[in-house]
Amino acid sequence: MTSNPTASPSGGHVLDAAHLQARLDRLRAALDDCPTEIPASLSMPARDRLDEVAERLALGVDHTVVALFGGTGSGKSSLFNALTSLQFADVGARRPTTSLATACSWGDDAAALLDFLEVVDDRRIRRESLLDATDQDAFAGLVLLDVPDYDSVSTEHALQVNRLVPLADILVWVVDPQKYADAVLHEGYLRKLGARQEDMLVLVNQVDTLPAGGIDTLLADVRSLLAADGLEDVQVLPVSAVRGDNLGAVRELFLERVSRESNAARTASAQLDAIAMRLRPAAAAQPVATRPELADAAVTALMHACGAQAVEDSVRTGLARTFPRAMARPGPPARDAVASIQTTWLRRTTEGLPAAWLRSVEAAVATPEALAARTAEAAGSVQLPRHRVPLIELAWWGGTLAAIVGVIWAVVGLLQGQVSAVGLIAPLAVLGVGLVVAVAALVARRSRAHREAAEYARAVRARLVSVVARDLTRPADGVLVRHRMLLQALEVPHQ
Repeated sequence: MTSNPTASPSGGHVLDAAHLQARLDRLRAALDDCPTEIPASLSMPARDRLDEVAERLALGVDHTVVALFGGTGSGKSSLFNALTSLQFADVGARRPTTSLATACSWGDDAAALLDFLEVVDDRRIRRESLLDATDQDAFAGLVLLDVPDYDSVSTEHALQVNRLVPLADILVWVVDPQKYADAVLHEGYLRKLGARQEDMLVLVNQVDTLPAGGIDTLLADVRSLLAADGLEDVQVLPVSAVRGDNLGAVRELFLERVSRESNAARTASAQLDAIAMRLRPAAAAQPVATRPELADAAVTALMHACGAQAVEDSVRTGLARTFPRAMARPGPPARDAVASIQTTWLRRTTEGLPAAWLRSVEAAVATPEALAARTAEAAGSVQLPRHRVPLIELAWWGGTLAAIVGVIWAVVGLLQGQVSAVGLIAPLAVLGVGLVVAVAALVARRSRAHREAAEYARAVRARLVSVVARDLTRPADGVLVRHRMLLQALEVPHQ
């Protein structure tokens, strides 16, 4: 079946079969992917409704069904033949002539749809089978029905009419100058169809039988009756199947409607919209995602909880001391502290999610006990730096010793009075060199202490970043991706 994708008159989304099937598939996939997050009270009815839509889509929504309804003697079968340029519908003096619905289709095979409409095989014809097929290409997708008389004495005829009225995309009511005010038409059908005015057309047939000037009076009377039925917006056209009056205008109306989506497409779309709206409470108002700043905050909190921050401080101060002390070591974080970190992360990450989704995220991420154990393992796997670098310490002690020697040398010389101003140059030089070397070594030691402390902190943080990603972020992302897919499936296209 050839798709006839078209935008809705208001500039909305395309309602072709592929678009509708894609929406249906997304909704089904969302129900399959979220079995615990969508309650059964919502998912089970939704699946039933989706099955109904699937059945209708299987018939195709790319055909526009135009049905000619009329009373006995209105001439709708003659009109059917005139509009199709065929002599296919039954026309005769015996009433009612049309006992079974007759169909003419343009374009691809509409067999499945006609089966659904219960049009028997020998009452169908495809317009492409004739020699002027190329002249009819613009009507591809049109299915024109000649329906049994609505006022027939046969109950079976009335049942066919009643069944086809809600299934047709365009309801064409064919009336004649004698029976246009028939109560069966107005009370039995028209007054009940106020919601479908845009889908209706009234054709006043047999105007060739009217005297000059009688058409305007008849049309005014018909429009007055329609207004009384609440159908002020229904278009009325005078036509003649014999003379051909306004048949071109009727075909143009059909052509315009073929270029729009069918009633079946609009109905299927509305059903999918309704299903999506009923499922909407199962999702948050907006997509929810893990945030890098929350992961960073969790990593920092875990560093404090396992003592890595204190170890960093002890490395910085310990390596800078002349006489070093033993550096602190990280330990297992308290379970309550980790539980608090996890709870804070969960609360801020899942803000706005329905309770079922929050429970899914909680079940997906690591427990506080597992998170605490992996935090201790990650922090404990980072080696502490060595206490000293021999070259720096040698420079420190050598410089200090040289400074002390220089001071003693100068003091002793001055006390003995044996050192002149020139003689102080050597001890002062030794003192100066010693001080420079000692200060340089002190600066190098403190610089190394800060560098080693920062390197230790970076190494621990890198391992804890991996822990948070593995135990919190990635598991939560798996759940939140499903939530995002559900939201996308529940989007109702703007029309």
